[in-house]
Amino acid sequence: MVTIRLARAGTKKRPFYRVVVTDSRSPRGGKFLENIGTFDPAKDGTFEVKQERLSYWTGKGARPSETVSHLLKKAGKAAAANKA
Repeated sequence: MVTIRLARAGTKKRPFYRVVVTDSRSPRGGKFLENIGTFDPAKDGTFEVKQERLSYWTGKGARPSETVSHLLKKAGKAAAANKA
């Protein structure tokens, strides 16, 4: 099964995450199919994702992890608040 999840990067005590599309059996920092965004908790929780690639992969059947789902909902609410 294809999953959209976080892959840790960065150094010790300074995490940085990439939002990647990967096979669910691969390890957290292992091979991935595509890098579609980033999450930087050190910079006020900056979350960026390529929406067109996210919709492409979800259309193909990829499922976001719980953490990525939570971040997407949070980013959607923030975007809606900025428009209002």
